[in-house]
Amino acid sequence: MARAETVLLEALKLSPQERADVAAELLSSLDDVPVAEAAEVERAWGAEIERRARRVLAGESKGVPWDKIQQGVRDRLGGR
Repeated sequence: MARAETVLLEALKLSPQERADVAAELLSSLDDVPVAEAAEVERAWGAEIERRARRVLAGESKGVPWDKIQQGVRDRLGGR
């Protein structure tokens, strides 16, 4: 995950058009994923969403407000 976070932080430094281009390329690259693998990814995401929802409903996790997440990313990027 650290590698993905590094890539994300670098991508966020790009201009809006460059970010859109990168996002489009990344989404396009998923079209080549075999159907069986895509189904497994979908199943895994469903399980993860349910796990997170159960934690929130049980009061074990309150989440983090979006504005705090954005500020954290800005802080890591040096205030950009």
